[in-house]
Amino acid sequence: MLVDFELIESARGGNDAAFNQIVLAYRKRILGTISRLIGRPEDVEDVGQEVFLRLYFSLDQLRTAEVFEPWLYRLTVNAAYDYLRRQKRRHESRMSDLSEQQVIMADAVAGGKVSKEELRRTDMKEFVDSLLDSVSEEDRVLLTLKEVEGLSLKELEQVYQVNENALKVRLFRARQRVIKAFGKLSETPAKLRGVD
Repeated sequence: MLVDFELIESARGGNDAAFNQIVLAYRKRILGTISRLIGRPEDVEDVGQEVFLRLYFSLDQLRTAEVFEPWLYRLTVNAAYDYLRRQKRRHESRMSDLSEQQVIMADAVAGGKVSKEELRRTDMKEFVDSLLDSVSEEDRVLLTLKEVEGLSLKELEQVYQVNENALKVRLFRARQRVIKAFGKLSETPAKLRGVD
């Protein structure tokens, strides 16, 4: 836990200063999680603000301070899902859909100032992103929380509100779908994937 139980209890009691301390303690972690889940750096702050607003207005519903972190992750995942659903309805494509790293790499390549190692890392990141994009949002979020964020099965149980065995099955199936997507992408000629 990044904060102690007394601080959470104080925030539950209406102490705005205590709530601000919680936000400051968890801001970086929550924004990092959102960034990995939604994949649009320009919208991460907005979704993060929505998470903390939801936290503020629902803090009185928290049963005990001990379940705070999984509960906060649940709010974060739900806000990310809501964002992704809104984006799906919009179906808009913009130049800003490119990641900051992709823009920097494009500029560097155009200027001839990029090393082979940087290109390899960018290609690998894009390949992993395309793998994750080829599976459902639910699979992508679950795998991100488990493999990237490092949540334990116990923490995921509280986030998803299912038992450990059900989570193991979900993780197994999600990993199998990524492996299947990998097989399909590996069969695609490198030129079509944008890899030389």
